[in-house]
Parts: sequence; structure tokens; C-alpha cells
Amino acid sequence: MREFTVPPVVTAPLVGGLADSVFEHALEDPDRVALGRKDADGRWTDVTAAEFRDEVLALAKGLLADGVRFGDRVAIMARTRYEWTLFDFALWTVGAQSVPVYPTSSADQVHWMLHDAEVTACVVEHEDHAMTIGSVVDRLPRLQRLWQLDAGAVGELVAAGERIDEEVVQRHRRAVTPESVATVIYTSGTTGRPKGCVLTHANFMFEAETLVGRWERVFRSKPGDEASTLLFLPLAHVFGRMVEVAAIRKRVKLGHQPQLAAGPLLADLAAFRPTFVLAVPYIFEKVFQAARRRAEAEGKAGPFDKAVDVAVRYAEALEAKAFGQGPGPSAALRVQHQFFDKVVYGKVRDALGGRVRHAMSGGSAMARRLGLFFEGAGVTVYEGYGLTESASAATANPPERTKYGTVGPPIPGTTVHIAEDGEVWLRGPHLFSGYLGNPEATAAVLRDGWLATGDLGALDADGYLIITGRKKEMLVTSGGKSVPPSGLEERVRSHPLVAQCIVVGNDRPYIAALVTLDQEAVDHWLAMQNRPPLPPAELVRDPALEAEIRRAVVAANTLVSQAESIRTFRILAHPFTEEHGLLTPSLKLKRRAIEVAYAAEVEALYR
Repeated sequence: MREFTVPPVVTAPLVGGLADSVFEHALEDPDRVALGRKDADGRWTDVTAAEFRDEVLALAKGLLADGVRFGDRVAIMARTRYEWTLFDFALWTVGAQSVPVYPTSSADQVHWMLHDAEVTACVVEHEDHAMTIGSVVDRLPRLQRLWQLDAGAVGELVAAGERIDEEVVQRHRRAVTPESVATVIYTSGTTGRPKGCVLTHANFMFEAETLVGRWERVFRSKPGDEASTLLFLPLAHVFGRMVEVAAIRKRVKLGHQPQLAAGPLLADLAAFRPTFVLAVPYIFEKVFQAARRRAEAEGKAGPFDKAVDVAVRYAEALEAKAFGQGPGPSAALRVQHQFFDKVVYGKVRDALGGRVRHAMSGGSAMARRLGLFFEGAGVTVYEGYGLTESASAATANPPERTKYGTVGPPIPGTTVHIAEDGEVWLRGPHLFSGYLGNPEATAAVLRDGWLATGDLGALDADGYLIITGRKKEMLVTSGGKSVPPSGLEERVRSHPLVAQCIVVGNDRPYIAALVTLDQEAVDHWLAMQNRPPLPPAELVRDPALEAEIRRAVVAANTLVSQAESIRTFRILAHPFTEEHGLLTPSLKLKRRAIEVAYAAEVEALYR
């Protein structure tokens, strides 16, 4: 199949903007709990629709009093927290445009984005961010105001806005149209300078209405539940931003969690108890690996692995039935599944807060077996695919026919086309209008209404998209063999001890790999062998560890021909990090930067 279209379930908005829902909800149902917010003591407190409206209105007044005008661009540099959502909707209320900035961005990156977007004001989280801005402020002549959240910025702005009449704010809000620009989101920039994707209110409204309209029934654990989600994705990323917008617009209780570290995240999942989560595969991998390590430490690795096998076979049987290819789980399999539900699967669900029965995953590919495991464990994960340029999801697995190992068919109102060279093209109302101030780059990807994504893929007989790699990342060996690296990398990375894997081999005689380690998993592995922790320099030369990683490489090689297989590998002492410029803020590998940083190690693979 070369092209597949799914008819729309919503119509494009004709009037209004994103902030309208805040005011409409407060009028229609003022006492409904709209958000959860942590107080100074770390306890979750409720924020009603009326209270949130009042806070948005008061902050919008303050923004106007401090000089923000319709069409101004205001940067937000912070972790995922309540105030980010508050500023987003206050800015949209007065017709301003938000420009998200990752809190880990370097001074050079910050300067580029704020200068390119001609930002006039900036919100930062704390003093370190303020110092980053301060280091480049002399090269940002349009930047007039800087507000610091941890220094009382919200209170100061609210006080400044007390003299502004509410009708002034409402006039601004009524002037916003669907075609108005809502935000400029900069791409992660795996190569070259980040580009500012211009997204309108209509882009976000169509996307949010479509996703909720098609998937709303899975937002609750059971009928009658209050739908709620804990947002821990970066709000600087389009995926996190869409979660924020959809939750506020469609009355899903929203909480914020700023740390992706397992400890604080799992604690807040237990306290907030969401009914639905949206995450990246990394989160599901961590939950699974933590469960297996716990079982192994208790001497129950064998039963756990049996439970995994049962879950996968159970989910495969459900999948086959959904597509008319089987009767579903057998009686014997159902009995086994019921037994493990009490002793294993329930603990996995508890790690996500206890109420989650459905989740959505995006940002990168999820291994089919991992998705099947969670399905069998009682948490259906709907994998999807999208870009900043498509305002988040362009495809997603539907609730009634989830096909693991794919990213699903197009979302309603979207068309997916596979070009002659295998590139994925998209068409739909959620596509961006172009790159800010960069008509050449815009023309390179927008072609007669189609977005050329740069991703390679295929549509199966049911119209489900399978992503196979990136055009720019395709490796070509000196023998002329083209090798997409992502499949090999994902399979190696599925080993519990592996944190990251990058495949190399461009213009080389064969394919090789650099591998980094999951230190927590390695420490556990050593402890289970009654061995002491090893320093990194000794660890990478440990024969037993090398044998484990070799097994992961051999397993990956079963997916490809001999000419495409990994012939040799190198274990690295330290992981690739964003701080060292080797990962994007969305945790994607910066391939060129890694190959430069580890040029000696790559060269040694070919001696």
C-alpha cells in the first residue's frame, strides 16, 4: 500500500483560540477539578476550573501591564511545572506567542532561539537559567523583560495587572483567530541549527479535538472515573505541549511532574494516581526493567520470565482476534494469565499509580515484545508517530485494533503517503505553516500540501505505518550496501544492561557499533553474581559483561542479512549525554557529534 487516508472526526475550527476553553469551562462547570498542583509541603491540591480561569486572567492582566502585546513572542525556559501551563494560557489569552526552550539548553542555543524568534520577554525557572540568559543578553537587543518563577514572577505580574480592566484582556482574547500563531517550537537539531516550527491555534485545536474524539474512551480506568493524567514529558517538546492543550481543552485533570528520574516520578504516580499516561518508550522500559530486577533480587527471576512469556502470548492472541486471525487466548492461557495477574502484573500496574489501564507512547520506537508485555499485564500502550511539524501525532494505534510493532494508521483527517524512495509524506490540518524566517527550509519539506518527513517507512495491508529509519541516517558501506541503523540499535538496546547503541559503518567495509551501559542494571547484575562494583575502566573490559553484550549483538544480527550485520562492537565507559552535546533534549542520538567525539574508538573498530 502506498497511501492511506482516515476520514476526519472533527471539523476545522472557524473561530477562537486555545485560551477560550479556559473561560468557557469556568462558566459552564466552575467547581470541576481542572488541575492538580503540589503545595509547598509536596501535597497534591486541587485547582478548579474557576480558580484556573481566575489565575490565567490575573496573569494575562499582568503581562499586558508589563508591556506584552498581541503577536509578541515570549520564551519559556523551565521544567514541566504548573506555572508553564499557566503562562501558556495567559499568553494565548492576550494573543502572544510562546517560544519553549529546553531548560538544559546551552547559552549558544538559547541565544540562537531567542534571537531567531525576536523574543521580547522571557520566563525562566531559577537563577541558573537567568544567568544563562544574562550571559547572552547583550546580543539580544529585542529582549526587554525577564521573569524568574522561583523569585516570585507570577505574584509580581499579578500585582502589576491589578490596574488593568478585565475587558481589555477579553478584547485581546476575542481578537485571536484559529489562524493566529500560537507557538514557535524549535526542532531538537540532531544536525545543524534548530529551526522554528510555526504552529497555529488551529493546528493545536484540530490535533487535540481529533485525539480526544478518537481516544477519549481510554482516558479512564473504568466508566465513571474522573479522567486524569500526570504530565512528565518536557513541555518544550511538542508531545508534552499537546498533552497540556488536550487536557485543558477536553477536561482531563492535569498534573505536572518535573523529573524523569525513577524515584520522584514513581512517587508522584503513586500519589496522583492518573487514569491515563502519555510517555516515551524509555519510561516503559524502566518500569519493566525495575520489575525484573526486583524479581531477580527476590530469587523469582524464573517465575517473572514465565509471567512475561504468558503476557506476550496472551496479548498476541488478543491481537490476532482483533484482526480476525484467531479465536483469542485459550482456556489454559487464560488460567495462567489470571494467576500471574495477581502475583506479577498487578505490581507492574502499581508502579504506574495503580489506576492506569491505557497509555500512549511516542517520540521513538517501542519494541514489539515490550508493548505486548504491557498489554498482557493490563496496560494497553497505543504507539504513535509524529513530528514537531505535524503538531505531535500523525498516526496512532486505535483502541480496538492495536498492532504492536507499528505506529498505527493515520489519525482521523490525515493522509500518509509513501514516496518512491520510501520517505513518509503527510497531509492534514495539523501540519505547520513553515519554519520561522526560513523559506528555503520550508520549501524543502512542504510540497503542494504534503510534509516530507525525512523518515522512511511502509504501510501494511491494513494501512498501519511501520517506520524503518531516517533518510539522512541511512548507512552505506564501502561495498555499496545500504543499512538502516535504527532496527539494529533498538534490538541491541533491548538488552537490560544496555543504555544506548549507535551503529556506524558509513563508507566503511562493514557495520560496527558503540554501546553504553545502564549503570543501575550493571550494578544489579554484578550484585547477583556476588561481585563488587567495578570502576568504568575495568567494567568495559570485563569478559563476562562483554559476553552479555555480544549476546545482544547476535540477537540483533538475526534481524538482517550477513552484509547488514554488526561485525564488531565497543563498550564505552560513559553514556552519551545531552550535557556533552551527544543527545538532543528529546534523547535522540546526535550521530555526527558522537562519531566526532569518539573518532578514536570508531577508528579502532576497523583496525
